[in-house]
Amino acid sequence: MMEERITDIMKRIEAACERSGRDPSEVTLIAVSKTKPLHMIEEAYGLGIRHFGENKVQELVRKCNDLNDAYGHSIKWHQIGHLQRNKVKQVIDKAVLIHSVDSVRLGHMIEQEAAKKNIICDVLIQVNIAKEDTKDGVSADELIPLFMELIRLPHIRVRGLMTIAPYVTNPEKNREYFSKMRQLFIDIKTKNIDNGLTDIYFVPESFNILSMGMTGDYEVAVEEGATMVRIGTGIFGDRDYSDIR
Repeated sequence: MMEERITDIMKRIEAACERSGRDPSEVTLIAVSKTKPLHMIEEAYGLGIRHFGENKVQELVRKCNDLNDAYGHSIKWHQIGHLQRNKVKQVIDKAVLIHSVDSVRLGHMIEQEAAKKNIICDVLIQVNIAKEDTKDGVSADELIPLFMELIRLPHIRVRGLMTIAPYVTNPEKNREYFSKMRQLFIDIKTKNIDNGLTDIYFVPESFNILSMGMTGDYEVAVEEGATMVRIGTGIFGDRDYSDIR
């Protein structure tokens, strides 16, 4: 059953890329494994999935530790949920990418913990593109100021942008938000930033991730330029919150 779902998703991603003139290799599928037991993650891994997204730090850490002996670093963990500053040190060396940076204070905490471990932490800036009160993320107007602060931190590498679009029954309703995200992404990538300044740590070539699109709207997101899509129920089925081991 999971194999059929993953095969269908990959075909849909390929079709969306074809419609928009893109190479399917540009799109990474992240399986959102929050609340899912280890055996389901192992099943997805056996079907070729290598990137897994978790909302809660403690769940990511536990699953990473539990599966590390068997799979090592071949499983790539993504912190996709809201990240509290007091949880940064737990996840800093386990997540290959933090999708949800939305404040200077969080950025400075990531910098502090990454410096302690002498690593470079890859992050995305979360944008609340639809201005929903229930969603985290900066507004479009706040994006550039936050970006300019983060690229002055030597142990942070800003890789791109992330958004969580509104829940809709018709995915076409989110096209305008994905299109706006693509334009923000392009604006930053082509921004004339003086790399000669000693306090700027930004390489445009490494700014290449646009994380947007979920189970209900990932095809539209891919058509609008997503390079990462985050799919949970489309891969694993409905969630069971009673047992996350």
